[in-house]
Amino acid sequence: MELIKQPKKSRLARTFQKVIHIQPIVKRPKKFEENEEDDRSFLKKCGPFFKDDESEKRLWKRAVLEALIAKIFASISSIKAAYAELQNAQFPYNVEAIQSADEIVVNELRILSEIKQSYLKKEFDSSPQVTFLLAEIQEQQCLMKTFELTMSKLETEIKEKGLLIDSLRRNLEESNAHNKILEKKLNSSGYLSSLSNLQLSVINPNHFASVLHYTVRSIRGFVKLIIGEMGSAHWDLDLVAKSIAPNVVFAKSSHSCFAIESFVCREMFENFNSENFSLLPKDSLPEEGEQRRILFFHRFKNMKSVNPVHFLVHNPHSTFAKFCRTKYLNVVHPKMECSFSGNLSQRNKVKSCEFPVNSPFFEKFAEMAKRVWLLHCLAYSFDPEAKIFTVREKSRLSEVYMESVAEDYSSFDDGEYSGEDFTVGFNVVPGFIIGKTVIQSQVYLCPNFAKSNVVEDVCLIDSKLWKGTAVPFRRDEGCGGVELSPLLSILVPKGGPIIWTTKLKRSSAY
Repeated sequence: MELIKQPKKSRLARTFQKVIHIQPIVKRPKKFEENEEDDRSFLKKCGPFFKDDESEKRLWKRAVLEALIAKIFASISSIKAAYAELQNAQFPYNVEAIQSADEIVVNELRILSEIKQSYLKKEFDSSPQVTFLLAEIQEQQCLMKTFELTMSKLETEIKEKGLLIDSLRRNLEESNAHNKILEKKLNSSGYLSSLSNLQLSVINPNHFASVLHYTVRSIRGFVKLIIGEMGSAHWDLDLVAKSIAPNVVFAKSSHSCFAIESFVCREMFENFNSENFSLLPKDSLPEEGEQRRILFFHRFKNMKSVNPVHFLVHNPHSTFAKFCRTKYLNVVHPKMECSFSGNLSQRNKVKSCEFPVNSPFFEKFAEMAKRVWLLHCLAYSFDPEAKIFTVREKSRLSEVYMESVAEDYSSFDDGEYSGEDFTVGFNVVPGFIIGKTVIQSQVYLCPNFAKSNVVEDVCLIDSKLWKGTAVPFRRDEGCGGVELSPLLSILVPKGGPIIWTTKLKRSSAY
C-alpha cells in the first residue's frame, strides 16, 4: 500500500477543519480499488434501477456498510453463544468447556476490535456481498448453537423434574397406602371399643349419636368409592344427580355427590323402623318388652367386633347376610356394577349367597351395611325405641329437626337465584328421635321457586323410609317455636323439652 503524504496546513486551516469536521480527501487504498469494477458489475446485476454512477456508488456504499454491520452482529452472536456455553459449563463444572468458551469470547472481542480499526481506517472488504452472506451464516450457526445449549439445559431440567415427580409419586403412593391403613383401622370395629363395656341399663342417646356418626362416615366413604369408580368409567355425575333429584338446582357442580349420598342413605335405611328391616316375619321375634330389647342389644354386642366379610362367608344364610344381600342388590344397579368391573360375577355371587372375599368394593359395602345393622340393633335397644324421620321436599328449614349438609351456597347469591328463599331440596341423612332427644337430619337446600309460604312437613316413617306418615308442623313467627302435631307429641311428650344431642359433621364435597 502506498503511503500518501498529506500537504501541510496552516494553523488556521487546521482549527477550521476541527470546527466543521472536514475530512481530508484521502486517496482510496489500492486494495479498495482493485475489485471496484467487480462490485459495480455485481451491483448492476441487482436490478435495472442504476441509472448513473452516483446511484451505484451510494448502493455500493450501503452494501459495504450492511456487510460491516452483519459482521458485527455475527461476532456479537458468537459472543452470546460462547457466554451461554460458559454458563452451561458451570454446572456441572467442565474445565475444558469453560476454557473453550473463554477462548471464543476473547477471539470474538479481538475480531470486533479489528472491525472497529478497519472502519476507522476506511479499510473495507472488497466483496461485501460475500462478507454479508458469510456473516449471516455465522450468525445462524451461533443461534443454532445457543438453541442447542438451551435445549440441552431444558432437557436436563426435564430429567430433574421427572426424577422429582417420580419421587413425589412414590411419596404419594406411600402416603395413600398409609392413609388406607389408618382409614381401615378407623373404619374397623375398633371404633366401638369405647362401647365394649356398655350395659343395657346405661345406654343413652349419646351412645346412639356416636354410632350414627361412624355409620354416616362409613356411608360417605362408600359414596366416595362409587364416585371414584364412576369417574374412572367416565360417568356424568351431573346426570346421575339429576336422575336422583330432578327438581333440584345445585349451588356447585361438586354438590352432586350429596344426591348420590341421599340415594345410598335412602336404600340403606329403608324399613329401619321395622324389626329385622321387614326381612323376617314378626313372630320370629319375642313380644315387645324387655326380652326384645335384650335380644337386640345382644345382637349389637356380638356383632360390633366382627369382620363383616368373614361373618358373611361363614354365615351365608343368617339374618345379617339376608340384609346385606337385599341392600347390595338395591344399592348397586346391574349396569353400575357392569360398568365398574366389566361383568356381573360379584352380583351373581351375592345372589347365590356366595359373598366375595377379596373385593375392596364389597368390603367397603359390607362394613357400611354392618354399621347400619348395628345402629338398627341399638335403636331397638332403647325404651321406647329410636324412630327415624326424614324431611320432604320444599319444607322450610327447621333448626330443631334439620341442618344443611352443605356450607357454601354462595353461588346462589348472584344471578337469577338472588334473593330467593331456601327450602329443602332433598333429604340426605335421616334424623332420629329418641325419647325427648332429636338428632337432626341433614338436608340439601335449594331456592324456593314457588315462593310459597306454606310450610311442608316432617315425615315420621312407619314402615318404609321416605314413604311414611306425614306429620305437618308450622313455624310460629311470634315465638319462633314449632307447633307439633298430636302424633309427634306421642314421641315428644307435651311440655317436655326437645334436646338435640349432636350435629352430625357436615359433609364436604367428595
